[in-house]
Amino acid sequence: MSVVVIVTAFPLPEHRAEVVAAFEEAIIRVHGEPGAELYALHEGPDRLVMIEKYESEQARSEHLQGAALADLRSALEGKLSSGLDAQVLVPHPAGNPRKGAL
Repeated sequence: MSVVVIVTAFPLPEHRAEVVAAFEEAIIRVHGEPGAELYALHEGPDRLVMIEKYESEQARSEHLQGAALADLRSALEGKLSSGLDAQVLVPHPAGNPRKGAL
């Protein structure tokens, strides 16, 4: 079963561009990881939201151990107003199968 992760980051205003650049670099690397189905950055006025989808918990676990995430965390040090907020979710499809789950 697929695993969806929503990660929210709150960049310090003076570091927003650096934080976005760090995520963009990570995106390129994570898109090449086996089992990574979605790794998409979304922006809000005061936050960045990464929507992630992995084909399995094992694929997510491998991502957590990977160099791309380690490098991203290092690049974010001192540039966020708080720690990353990560929510691990399991799809609960309803309605139209194509529209009811990521």
